[in-house]
Amino acid sequence: MAFWSGTVASKVPRKILFMFTLSLSVTYLFYSLMSCYNSLQFPLQDNFAYQARSANTEETILAREQLYSTSQGFDTGTTLLSIVDRHATIRRTSPSTTTTTTTDSIRPRLATEVELRVNCTSDYGEKKLPQAIIIGVKKGGTRALLEALRVHPDVRAVGNEPHFFDRNYEKGLDWYRELMPSTLEGQITMEKTPSYFVTNQAPKRIHTMARDIKLIIVVRNPVTRAISDYTQTLSKKPEIPTFEVLAFKNRTLGLIDASWSALRIGIYALHLESWMQYFPLSQMHFVSGERLIVDPAGEMAKVQDFLGLKRIVTDKHFYFNKTKGFPCLKKPEDSSTPRCLGKSKGRTHPRIEPDVIRRLHKFYKPFNMMFYQMTGQNFQWEQQEESISRGSLV
Repeated sequence: MAFWSGTVASKVPRKILFMFTLSLSVTYLFYSLMSCYNSLQFPLQDNFAYQARSANTEETILAREQLYSTSQGFDTGTTLLSIVDRHATIRRTSPSTTTTTTTDSIRPRLATEVELRVNCTSDYGEKKLPQAIIIGVKKGGTRALLEALRVHPDVRAVGNEPHFFDRNYEKGLDWYRELMPSTLEGQITMEKTPSYFVTNQAPKRIHTMARDIKLIIVVRNPVTRAISDYTQTLSKKPEIPTFEVLAFKNRTLGLIDASWSALRIGIYALHLESWMQYFPLSQMHFVSGERLIVDPAGEMAKVQDFLGLKRIVTDKHFYFNKTKGFPCLKKPEDSSTPRCLGKSKGRTHPRIEPDVIRRLHKFYKPFNMMFYQMTGQNFQWEQQEESISRGSLV
């Protein structure tokens, strides 16, 4: 200090020394302000970038609900920033909130420009390969099951059938993943394609993708299912032969034509055997198509348990539509109409001769018994002959 005062101070004017010291102070202050500029400018985005990395925070749960609303055709124009702002207001005004996160308790990492741009899109989250697939069966009730599952905020599902493992496999897993909806942590990605169940290559292909995947099979009395299948085809091709003509190789001898796809699909034990070569029964869940109609909430409870989901879809979500003859989902608050399956569901079956019904039940009975043994479940289809012979709704 003595050196400084004795040597430098004598050579450097005091005014210049003062200006130099002042400029250093201003420079230091400027850089200090710049270092916290982003956090001052983007508090909401920064807070959400931190919260989105914690699956149990309130913003993440509310974000899942927004994803669900978007998937159901509700307001898709709401930006992520407005969602966060609205939910932050709810948290500040709610007296019951006890786990708020503030900058005083936790200092979140600043969000980068890329993070903010990604998080502020309407379709945020990550595209993943499905963790569960509804693999069958056609005309068993797969669409009804999928629509009921989509009510659950922790389920994101493709609306259309991708047919990846039977028709589009050569397009690759990246193509398949791009078809999936974006999900947040804790949500399940799903799809349904009923033809997988009867496709020989599907079990191996799905196992190659994910050996721990969960598989859901909706089954129905094979006779009813065959008639429903025929009814659908008849609506598109009125010129096709009658059900009785297609069902028999030789009507006089009573020889069933099991090569006809409408009948072959119903030999469930045959198809299940292929799946059991790759997957244990613990990864499969069988839904009764009949019980899905008379007790949709009961069947949905079992499905939600199988998928490891909280039982959110309950009887309050359903009402019975007498015109169609099956349950429909009650309308969402934002919608003016209930969510009921389309015109392709609920067609009246053509009347099939009772003798044909009896012969088909006799044909399917040994396969049904084998299926009951393989699954450990008795679907009691043999008790339905009388009602089927009188005709029913699809």
